[in-house]
Amino acid sequence: MIQSLLIMAAGASSRMKSSVAKNIGTVATEQANNRTKGLIEIGEDGKPLLYYLLRNAQEAGYKTIYLITAADVTFFRSTIRSLPNLNQLHLVFVTQHIPKRRTKPLGTADAVFQALEQFPELQTNCFSVCNSDNLYTVSAFRKLRSIKQGSGLIAYDSDFLNFSKEKIAGFALLVFNTDFYLENIIEKPATTDFKNAADNHESLYISMNAFTFDGNVFFSFLRDCPINIDRDEKELPTALLNMIQTHPTSVKGIPMQEHVPDLTTKDDLLLLEDYLNLQKR
Repeated sequence: MIQSLLIMAAGASSRMKSSVAKNIGTVATEQANNRTKGLIEIGEDGKPLLYYLLRNAQEAGYKTIYLITAADVTFFRSTIRSLPNLNQLHLVFVTQHIPKRRTKPLGTADAVFQALEQFPELQTNCFSVCNSDNLYTVSAFRKLRSIKQGSGLIAYDSDFLNFSKEKIAGFALLVFNTDFYLENIIEKPATTDFKNAADNHESLYISMNAFTFDGNVFFSFLRDCPINIDRDEKELPTALLNMIQTHPTSVKGIPMQEHVPDLTTKDDLLLLEDYLNLQKR
């Protein structure tokens, strides 16, 4: 089974920092304005989101975690190393360098590409990839680890995501054929996109950026990924779509019917705290 998980944690967290929430307190507000999202402390335990994410990855059986961060991350690394009860994990830090004449990272495809460049063993093995600001379950991680051939991604049934319709419309819509192989990823889908996707399957499936890739196949598509004109970044969905154009039926969808806590704005901090409290019961 797959042993390695790459966690993307180099984003600028611009929506979190610009958002406003009245009920989270001054400490949480200060952290949300100054820390990467994965290090914001949640709830009475004072553990950051990444602690819960790493704990779930460890329970699912991952052995090596590659944390992809920006260059100046002394606080990030010291915080992660101080987290308790993660002794079964080998933590590896990857730096996503920002190209000259840019002020922010070049995107998610570039983040994974730089990880594979810095650790070439990933180019010839299968590995999983996920965000640092979504709390994926142990079950989801186990399904990603269990992919035996090719690549795959978790397809979340939109009926089980506890988000507003407006928020769900902001995620990427996944389109599969009748055998549940990925055919398309639609960013910012329109109403007609949702209708067309429902024609093939009873449910609408959403990407929350939880993947497993075969490095042997995917590396060249990461390397050659074009920059998205609208967002000025190299994005994983673009590299993934280019791969399935060349290798149809190479990416299998894994349907899941569960919620995924998402940390985008300050209001999400309270929702995530409520979710964690429910898990303790």
